[in-house]
Amino acid sequence: MKKFFAATIAVLMTVSLAACGGNSTPSSSTAESSAPASSAAPASSDAGSDGSYRIGLAQIMEHTSLNQIRDSFTAEMEALGYGPDKVEIDYQNAQSDQSNLNSICQKFAGDGKDLIVAIATPTAISAAAAAPDIPLVFSAVTDPVAAKLVENPGAPEGNITGTSDAIPVDQVFELMDRLTPGVETVGLVYNLGEVNSVAVIEQAKAYLDSKGIGYVEATVTNTSEVQQAAQSLVGKCQAFYTPIDNTVATAMPVYAEVAKQAGLPIYTGADSMVIDGGFATVGIDYTLLGKQTAAMVVKVLEGTPISEIPVETLDNFATVVNTTTAEAIGVTLPEDLLSSAIVVE
Repeated sequence: MKKFFAATIAVLMTVSLAACGGNSTPSSSTAESSAPASSAAPASSDAGSDGSYRIGLAQIMEHTSLNQIRDSFTAEMEALGYGPDKVEIDYQNAQSDQSNLNSICQKFAGDGKDLIVAIATPTAISAAAAAPDIPLVFSAVTDPVAAKLVENPGAPEGNITGTSDAIPVDQVFELMDRLTPGVETVGLVYNLGEVNSVAVIEQAKAYLDSKGIGYVEATVTNTSEVQQAAQSLVGKCQAFYTPIDNTVATAMPVYAEVAKQAGLPIYTGADSMVIDGGFATVGIDYTLLGKQTAAMVVKVLEGTPISEIPVETLDNFATVVNTTTAEAIGVTLPEDLLSSAIVVE
C-alpha cells in the first residue's frame, strides 16, 4: 500500500522560494535586464550579457497543488542546468487577489522578462493579456482551449504553450459508483468565475445526464462562500463533486468538515483536495506536472519555437483516497483498492 502523510507534502515543498504578493521582491537577482522576445520567436539565446535569462513565475494563490508545481518547477530547472547562475526567477504570488495578479503580470511585461511561467488558469489568462509579446508557458490549465489561450493544443500558434492538469471526468464518477454506489444526486460546488471549473462541470453534467444521475449545484465567487455553498446542498444530494477549482481548493478544510458532518463523500478533481480532507479522486501528480513544465521552458530558452511544443497533459493517473475521511463518513474501502491506490490519512 502506498501511503501519503502530511510529512510527504512537507518534503515536496523543500525548495526555497520567496512567497510574496504583488509588491514583493524577486526570489533571486542574478541577471541583468534583457529585451522581451518577439511574438513570433522563442526567448533569445543571448538574453543577457552573461547568457542568463529572467523568468517571471506567477501564482494566483496558495494551495497544495499549485505549491507543488511551483517547488518542483524551480527544482527541476536547476536539475536541468538552469540554476540561479543562469536564470533569475522572479516569483510572485497574487494571494487570491485578481487586481494583484494583473499588476504582477503587467510588471513582468514592463520589466521585459524573457519568459513568463503562469501557474493555474487565471494566472495564464492574465499573463497572456498583459504580456502578449513575451513567451508564456502555463502550468495546470485544465482546458486551455476554453480559456482561449490556444486554438490548437497540438501546434500552438504565437507565444503560448504549457501543461494541462485535465483528467477524465468519467473515471472519477466510475470511482464514485464503486466506492459509494447508489448515488442518485450529486452536489456540484465550484466557482462560476473560473473557466477551468466551468469547462469540467459541463463535462460532469453530460456524464451524469448519460447515466441518469441527477445533480444540484451551488456556485461561489470567493473562498468565504464555500462553507455556506456546501451546507446549502446537504440533504439534497448523496455525494459532492468539485473539479480542479482554485477557489474551492483553498477552502477545502471547511468544505470537507461540512461533508464529514453530513456523512457525505467529496469526489474531487485534484489529489491535493483529497489530502486536505476530500474523500477520493482519480488524479495526477502535480510534482510531475511542475517538472514537465520546466522541461518545456528549457526547450523555449534553447530556441525551440513554441509552435513546435504542443500542450502536454499527464496520462498516468492514480486513484487517491483519504482513509480518515472514509472512516468519518462511514465508508469501508475495498482491500483491492487499498492495495493499489495512493492512500492519505
